[in-house]
Amino acid sequence: MDGRELKARAAISGLGISEMGRVYGHDASHFAAEAIQRAVADAGLRKEDIDGLLVSPGVSMTGQMGGVGLQNYLGLTHLRLLASMNVGGATANVMVQYAALAVIHGMANHVVCVFADAPLREGRGGAAAYSGAARPRPSGMGGLYSAFGVVGVNALYALAARRHMAMYGTTNDHLGAVAVAQRRWAAMNPIAEHRAPLTMEDYHASRWVAEPLHLLDCCLVSNGGVAVIVSRAEEARDLAQPPAYIWGMGQGHPGDMRRRGWDVETETGAPMAKEKAFAMAGIATRDVDVLQAYDCYTYTVVVTLEDYGFCAKGDGGPFAASGALAPGGALPTNTGGGQLSAYYMWGMTPLSEGVIQARGQGGERQAAKRDIVLVTGNGGVLDHHSTLVLSPHPA
Repeated sequence: MDGRELKARAAISGLGISEMGRVYGHDASHFAAEAIQRAVADAGLRKEDIDGLLVSPGVSMTGQMGGVGLQNYLGLTHLRLLASMNVGGATANVMVQYAALAVIHGMANHVVCVFADAPLREGRGGAAAYSGAARPRPSGMGGLYSAFGVVGVNALYALAARRHMAMYGTTNDHLGAVAVAQRRWAAMNPIAEHRAPLTMEDYHASRWVAEPLHLLDCCLVSNGGVAVIVSRAEEARDLAQPPAYIWGMGQGHPGDMRRRGWDVETETGAPMAKEKAFAMAGIATRDVDVLQAYDCYTYTVVVTLEDYGFCAKGDGGPFAASGALAPGGALPTNTGGGQLSAYYMWGMTPLSEGVIQARGQGGERQAAKRDIVLVTGNGGVLDHHSTLVLSPHPA
């Protein structure tokens, strides 16, 4: 079975985005509640209609907010589905997939999927927000990274980008093209944190974080929350917003065996996730009109372009440099500015913009063609991948 019997039987019926960015004085549960309230209102539902809750915990989340804690905070009294999930930035799409299966098979009617975080504190930079996160003491082979000075996610993604450069000739100009293109989209997004013009010279002038990654290769750190509601397609059609029908969904978790020939730095789980999602949707790469690619780093976009087949392996950098991703390009990508320029809500950043584009509500930044919107998620250091194919059409 290719899953095609599931195509367009569920839809995203509501979207809520809280105050976003450098917003202080609230915890993650506040932002989650604000996003959920807005999503419920957006769909034209009542709180009493919500009977499913899936939570993606951010780094600042405490026991107060995991599954049942958030349920009680919100006053949701009749949930048929409740879970807290975490596969990093792949979680948003994964939550939607499980919610879709639940509503299709009658386990619930309207399932909220939410991510919220509040790592920023006034007077501290984004790096400080994440440096305080608890890290387990490395042991065994896992200790080799820190023994050689590789500590933290920035350094690990820098190693991945450096390997791609060594194998395929990718350059910083290629990575910079991703950042510049997404800033052009962000300039048209009223809730984007960074909307000022960005040039390639600005990119190269930004400080090194972990070579070959500049500051402008790295995503933002944001306080806020995003929620979506997943409903059966026939119910979504009767609600307040145009449905974003879920045509296809898939996951890819290849694992990292840490041995010769296992190259997760340049070969991700995207082909595995794509295979199932595209078969379910009945599409090919050439059919995609809009791409919302997970962009924790510019390099992540480059390798995603390759692994979905928008270009040959190793050609992601030149493809980005061609202007294809920018406004007016052949493949509108991260049309809200993405995590590099708009806001960082893990996988909810590309998902929220995917819903906006599928609905045709992007305003100045709306893509001219939106029949098929591809949303990708990435978790860990290219360890986990998730795919959603959205469309405004019921079939």
